[in-house]
Amino acid sequence: MSRPAARKAAPKGEYIETDSGNKVSRRSAITGTANITLGGRTVIMSDVHLRGDLHATRPSPSTGGSSSKPPAQTAISIGRCTVVSTGSVLKPPSRISRGIVQYYPLKIGDNVYIGPNCCISAIAISNHVHIAANVTIGAFAIIKEGVKILDGCVVPPNMVVPSGSVVGGRPARIVGEVGEGWGVSGGGGGVVGGAEGVEKWVEGGDLRELVRSIK
Repeated sequence: MSRPAARKAAPKGEYIETDSGNKVSRRSAITGTANITLGGRTVIMSDVHLRGDLHATRPSPSTGGSSSKPPAQTAISIGRCTVVSTGSVLKPPSRISRGIVQYYPLKIGDNVYIGPNCCISAIAISNHVHIAANVTIGAFAIIKEGVKILDGCVVPPNMVVPSGSVVGGRPARIVGEVGEGWGVSGGGGGVVGGAEGVEKWVEGGDLRELVRSIK
């Protein structure tokens, strides 16, 4: 009796897509998934490391001997239509209090683009922020809405970057303003895909087209 031919497994795509449209690379490294929230239509590319295991620890109330687990604490919150590019690391900020390392949530807004090989440890990044490649953002930095951070910039800990600023340098300083209409049209951006059917996207704008083009 002949043996039935083994069925080949269907090829797996680069990304796992969730019901809310998030795309997470199979080659990303995500720890502490219960402590990470993605708002929808957000992309986590390959070799990205999300440190959800670094979350706020709170003493659990006495439960009379109960062994129930404490509720999950949000470590990283990412909004809608945000793209985290290859090789970037997102790590909640921390400080030492009474000899104990205490972590605080990292919150990222909607339509934020984080370029390749960035290291992010901010406390808050607002909507429509464009972060170029090889950027470091230190602990407890606050990046307000509509900011453009240039390639290789190092934003020091606790720096507050005002809305509409262009930031560059090591350490970072404000080098200009994004200007009227940035994020709407003619504000730079890029194309994704091959020669045919490329999808255009604009820095600081709505990143839905960029998210759609990533497969």
